[in-house]
Amino acid sequence: MRPRTLDEVIGQRHLLGPGTPLRRLVESEAPMSLFLWGPPGTGKTTLAYVVSNVTKRRFVEVSAVSAGVKDVRAAIEAARRELGMTGRQTVLFVDEVHRFNKAQQDALLPAVENRWVTFIGATTENPFFSVISPLLSRSLLLTLESLEDADIAAVVDRAAADPRGLAGGITLHPEARDQLVRLAGGDARRSLTYLEAAALLAEDITVEVVEKAVDKAAVRYDRQGDQHYDVISAFIKSMRGSDADAAVHYLARMVAAGEDPRFIARRIVIFASEDVGMADPSCLQVAVAAAQAVEFIGFPEGQINLTQAVIHCALAPKSNAVVKAIGAAMDDVRRGAIGHVPGHLRDAHYAGAKKLGHGAGYKYPHDFDHGVVKQDYAPEELRDRRYYEPTTHGAEAPVAERWAKIRTFLRGA
Repeated sequence: MRPRTLDEVIGQRHLLGPGTPLRRLVESEAPMSLFLWGPPGTGKTTLAYVVSNVTKRRFVEVSAVSAGVKDVRAAIEAARRELGMTGRQTVLFVDEVHRFNKAQQDALLPAVENRWVTFIGATTENPFFSVISPLLSRSLLLTLESLEDADIAAVVDRAAADPRGLAGGITLHPEARDQLVRLAGGDARRSLTYLEAAALLAEDITVEVVEKAVDKAAVRYDRQGDQHYDVISAFIKSMRGSDADAAVHYLARMVAAGEDPRFIARRIVIFASEDVGMADPSCLQVAVAAAQAVEFIGFPEGQINLTQAVIHCALAPKSNAVVKAIGAAMDDVRRGAIGHVPGHLRDAHYAGAKKLGHGAGYKYPHDFDHGVVKQDYAPEELRDRRYYEPTTHGAEAPVAERWAKIRTFLRGA
């Protein structure tokens, strides 16, 4: 079912429009070097194959998992001979290029530098960390995105009807099709593998057939419907209620159903400040680290990072004092309780500021004991307003004690 032209490629619209590097590569005869970076099953090998097929260039694939420097040099030498003898260009496609060590990547440089081949490297890892700079700087970097549900559905429908696929010899029920889309998780290759497995069992493909074929129970979860909102709500409330087991269960349900891991990570980061806050400041660090880890290593390994963050958040002491503080301050701002910035706090760096009295009388806290000095900071109209009211939970207890002393020192009462 591999596409034969760029127009048959499903997804990656940002790379396939008029004037894009891929279009230019196909429409011109000039060799070009590309890196295709994206999750598995998003079309990296497909795009390389299409470029070769459409431009009538030789297609040579080298897998970085098994090839060595000798294999790379042999492929390049063969491409040079073909170019010299017949004028025919070669597409040298290196899959999993991030697995090449420095010496192996160095072996590619002459071919890229001298345009002996059209080099296309595919990687699921960040090339800025895994590819040597000389090779990366001589190539265009194109980022592929996980396919959307509609794209995966189109892949499945095409495979069910196309003569190269199942040629209309099956009946695919809508619920089974939706299940195949969910199980794929944005990976077109996986959706085709599961469809083929189901078709080997029965011509009438239902959800039950799909479950049996791939040995995975169908998770009743619609990312656009009630289940999406119900499960994420239960997930947040379980963490808020400190039930780590329940929170991990709902996390597993979302992951199994193909929920966008970036969406899950964003919710955990929000929770870390909204429901934990200063009661455990490290919670935000863990949540952000988990979100970055998911972006860096992807799935399925990324689910481990998310689980660690979920457990940390669930078991942390809870405080919503941070969200209440900004909420109260925003309420005052919206109703116009703003006031003027005190003169001694105003910017005094520009010419003429001192003539206006800006900065006059400002006391530099580092010049005083304990780094605190009594002076007005808030606008006069808001001098007595209290926004941050810390709890005595976890790490916020000593913060509450210190804040009470500082507030009394600065404002009196």
